[in-house]
Amino acid sequence: QTRSLLGVFEEDAAAISNYINQLFQAMHRIYDAQNELSAATHLTSKLLKEYEKQRFPLGGDDEVMTSTLQQFAKVIDELSSCHAVLSTQLADAMMFPITQFKERDLKEILTLKEVFQIASNDHDAAITRYSRLSKRKENEKIKAEVTEDVYTSRKKQHQTMMHYFCALNTLQYKKKISLLEPLLGYMQAQISFFKMGSENLTEQLEEFLTNIGTSVQNVRREMDCEVENMQQTIEDLEVASDPLYLPDPDPTKFPAHRNLTRKAGYLNARNKTGLVSSSWERQFYFTQGGNLMSQARGDVAGGLVMDIDNCSVMAVDCEDRRYCFQITSFDGKKSSILQAESKKDYEEWICTINNISKQIYLSENPEEIAARVNQSALEAVTPSPSFQQRHESMRPAVQSRPPAARTSSTGSLGSDSPSLSALSLDSLVAPDTPIQFDIISPVSEDLPGQAKSSGQSGRRTNPFGESGGSKPETEDSILHQLFIVRFLGSMEVRSDESPDVVYETMRQILAARAIHNVFRMTESHLLVTCDCLKLIDPQTQVTRLRFPLPNVVLYATHQENKRLFGFVLRTSGGRVESRQTSICYIFESNNEGEKICDSVGLAKQIALHAELDRKASEKQKEIDRVKEKQQKELNKQKQIEKDLEEQSRLIAASSRSNQSSTEGQFVVLSSSQSEDSDLGEDGKKKRESE
Repeated sequence: QTRSLLGVFEEDAAAISNYINQLFQAMHRIYDAQNELSAATHLTSKLLKEYEKQRFPLGGDDEVMTSTLQQFAKVIDELSSCHAVLSTQLADAMMFPITQFKERDLKEILTLKEVFQIASNDHDAAITRYSRLSKRKENEKIKAEVTEDVYTSRKKQHQTMMHYFCALNTLQYKKKISLLEPLLGYMQAQISFFKMGSENLTEQLEEFLTNIGTSVQNVRREMDCEVENMQQTIEDLEVASDPLYLPDPDPTKFPAHRNLTRKAGYLNARNKTGLVSSSWERQFYFTQGGNLMSQARGDVAGGLVMDIDNCSVMAVDCEDRRYCFQITSFDGKKSSILQAESKKDYEEWICTINNISKQIYLSENPEEIAARVNQSALEAVTPSPSFQQRHESMRPAVQSRPPAARTSSTGSLGSDSPSLSALSLDSLVAPDTPIQFDIISPVSEDLPGQAKSSGQSGRRTNPFGESGGSKPETEDSILHQLFIVRFLGSMEVRSDESPDVVYETMRQILAARAIHNVFRMTESHLLVTCDCLKLIDPQTQVTRLRFPLPNVVLYATHQENKRLFGFVLRTSGGRVESRQTSICYIFESNNEGEKICDSVGLAKQIALHAELDRKASEKQKEIDRVKEKQQKELNKQKQIEKDLEEQSRLIAASSRSNQSSTEGQFVVLSSSQSEDSDLGEDGKKKRESE
């Protein structure tokens, strides 16, 4: 019975040990969690205090948010202190009792169990030896030893058993204590924690939390409203952007913007990999001021591709690819071929680069100026007033040359000609003459006194002499030379007999540009033919201005800067309609000033020889007409003399016939009468007719 009852107690002790281990793990997790909560709360308070030191890229200095978070940090710091106190109380009141029961009492039961098992085994062994004593001849010494061994083992077993049983009985009470005491300590610690929290959470803090809660609700409502608006915007954009998903949208629905001074987007750039082979690389391109930049995917910043101030841009055909255009730098040393994704991007890139090349982006209203320039390009297909009339009408808008511009320096620009010292500046350039810094519109203009040919306005001119449908007026011209020039300015001059006029005009125009900060220059193609000089728009191939070659009376290039050249155009009318005026036009070329002057001289020589040939031909025709007229007069005189001789001969013959007719009048008459009677009526009529 004792052994059976002992087995029940031992089974109960094992169950208690198993349960206590599980409860210890759970309480230890509470204790660890509380320690982690205390540390996390302290870290949260620390991070909230460091908010004002953070620099968010999208967040500005929000003092309200900073002060609010500082208040929260203060409260959370106090809560962190409360959590630290709670952790200490949990360690003392909860974890210590259950740890003591687990580590001391339960281990004591296990130790006593082992000792009791050893004592029981020793007792069984002593009884076994005692039972083996022989009954024949007993050895007193052995008997005494065995008896002593039995006595000792039995006593030890009994004592051990009593302590073991006592511990098992005590375990039932300790079990209750070990369960209730940690829970009591846990609850007391929580109550103490909440009391400290209640003391810290004053009415002022409750009001603060209420205000913060209201603010959070307002922000949430704003967020919900913003999300709803964004969702609606997304839906509207999806509907509106559906046509834009096409790589090449319909240009009628999405026309190109020609007034841009900034542009960005993806382009394909051609890179030569060999003599005849090339590859295309897609990169992001954007304009930055007067520079064209590119940025590959993954790069931190863009790199310079080309300086597009005063550059030229034109459409090109390249490797059977569409929407390709070429950009050439100011000095012509660098060029780049790019491909756009659509026709709209293609036109916008060309227009944007063209606007930037004219340095429109430096003005105060770049969009307005670009719109005016492009509107002028659209007006190229409609009749427009003459250049001189438009010059006069726009004169208030053009910055006039101040009087100091002419007297600010002595001598002509780069000219040390002795003839200039004998001439005053006023004898070369009219005083207070306005300076035209730009071509007014890219349209074919006729100067005053010049007849406008039918169908000439707005007609595109092919500088290479090729024509599509209509025959150009310069098709029969022997000379066709094309040069890239930039218009610097023009002004009226008094004299057109000396190259010093051109030099002085260069000096005044460049000085006026420097004074008024005018840096824009209109780039054009100058076509030199035997009939005229033409300024052609490089993009639209529309004739901007036409200068008849006979009216170009003077042309010269600068003696030092060979890029500058100019010519004087003599026209009728002007500010005084009763006299001829001379206007000097100044251009800048790519180191081709002398070539242009030589080309103009050659054109004038060819035109002169052609004019001489024409006059000689007309003179020869006139001589032939005079000779033919004299021959006709001579033939007529001979005919008259011949007619007079014939008349004289007839008169002489008539006089002789009259004499003979008087003598035989009666005979003839009688005979005729007799004949008439014989002939009858028909014979009479025949005779009368004879």
